[in-house]
Amino acid sequence: MIITRRAFTAALSLTGLLALTALSPLPLIGQAAAQSAGSPTAAEVAKPGALPDMAIGNPNATVTIVEYASLTCGHCGTFTEEVLPKIKAKYIDTNKIKFVFREFPLDIKAAAGSMLTRCIAKDDAAKYFAVTELLFRQQTEWVLKDTTASLKRIGKQAGLSEQAVEACLKDQALLDKIAADQKYANEVLKVNATPTFFINGEMLRGFGTFEDFDKRLKDLLKE
Repeated sequence: MIITRRAFTAALSLTGLLALTALSPLPLIGQAAAQSAGSPTAAEVAKPGALPDMAIGNPNATVTIVEYASLTCGHCGTFTEEVLPKIKAKYIDTNKIKFVFREFPLDIKAAAGSMLTRCIAKDDAAKYFAVTELLFRQQTEWVLKDTTASLKRIGKQAGLSEQAVEACLKDQALLDKIAADQKYANEVLKVNATPTFFINGEMLRGFGTFEDFDKRLKDLLKE
């Protein structure tokens, strides 16, 4: 998805997110960067980004899943609602693995949702995942309808005032950090679609069912 200044401003006007018009656009994301030679290393996947990782599970686990997702991605929503709860019950809540969620917004609405999630959660990973799950469950409402009103409502439910939500969505420094992490994921880790998963640094393509993850995790936990 290539977001130009013109498209960025037009998208904001259509969604009602006019408060964001002063912000710089997200970096250009395209196939060219993702086609660079070589595969990412586990160290490159684990490298800290501009924003702190949001993780649940055992911080010292020998197996880590990293998901790159966009809050406006339908497949990401399906994974969060249908597959992640099973992984959570069998592997995360039992302290067998660590699960990390990283933002990879494919459009300005996804970026706005990611910004709000960060503002609500601050450093609380459990709250971050709860808000992320809420945004995926209510994806149709806040993505396809009145984005501004919906995000303000969600922010209010989480304890933010309308002014705090507006300030969050004007936070250029926060958007810059999301953009920097997205750029690194695209150029270094070869992420160019969502959801993209890494298990112990290995990119997994075509993984979509619980059975896919279950088989791979069982194999790794035997090692």
